[in-house]
Amino acid sequence: MKKIFLSIIVILFINTTFAQKKKAYVIYNAKGKRVSYKKMIKKLAKKDVILFGELHNNPIAHWLQYEVTNDLNKKKPLILGAEMFEADNQIPLNRYLKGEITYKGLDTLARLWPNYKTDYAPLVKFAKKNNIAFVATNIPRRFANKVYKKGFGALDKLSDKEKSWVAPLPIAYDANLPRYKEILVMMGKHGSPKLVMAQAVKDATMGYFINKNYKKNHLFIHYNGAFHSDFYEGTLWYLKRENNNLNYGTISTVSQENVHKLEKEHYKKADFIICVDKNMTTTY
Repeated sequence: MKKIFLSIIVILFINTTFAQKKKAYVIYNAKGKRVSYKKMIKKLAKKDVILFGELHNNPIAHWLQYEVTNDLNKKKPLILGAEMFEADNQIPLNRYLKGEITYKGLDTLARLWPNYKTDYAPLVKFAKKNNIAFVATNIPRRFANKVYKKGFGALDKLSDKEKSWVAPLPIAYDANLPRYKEILVMMGKHGSPKLVMAQAVKDATMGYFINKNYKKNHLFIHYNGAFHSDFYEGTLWYLKRENNNLNYGTISTVSQENVHKLEKEHYKKADFIICVDKNMTTTY
């Protein structure tokens, strides 16, 4: 009987050890040191604005966006916002949040991303259930395309109404920011200064609407692709340029084969880096 009991203990120990090594994700700080989820939430609760950088098709990032939002809502009044909603879709989004239209109506009136149902609907429903404002922060894609083709000057021809969906003109721009220079390297022969401008106008517009809708003693959580806020640039650069008095926090999501040691290329990407197993399934 004693031998059987000891055998069970050994099996449980082996299984537990194996399970501990097979983690789906690990959270690190900017220096590459492991951080508990609890500690991350404690530090994030002290912020005024959080930029949650995601990999758009990563289920762990989307799940943690919901969990972080839910837990922070218990500590501080929230305002939510997302790159995935364009500013000219704010009215139908508001109508959905108020219960004036159904999901079908929202899908008809707003340009929802293809992965909205699986990845962003839970956040919007959370806002609706808890009576939390949800801000459409991104520039309409068609205007960003104009910048990609003709540069910032293309925005001068927009109507006053259309300009209200974009950061105030002229758009501040620093082509020498490392992340913007990296776009040209990444895109190779397909890259161009105007492509970088199109990225910048998205960053500028998101920063503008976050700052415009922020309320004192609230916490604004913004969901965006990680590139828009990695290394404290992009949207955060514009936010700090307009209002450097707020306490900003950033989260990034990365993917590695081994989640147990953060690769040095990811150091300083954000205050908190969510390292997800590369074998993780994707949402699209």
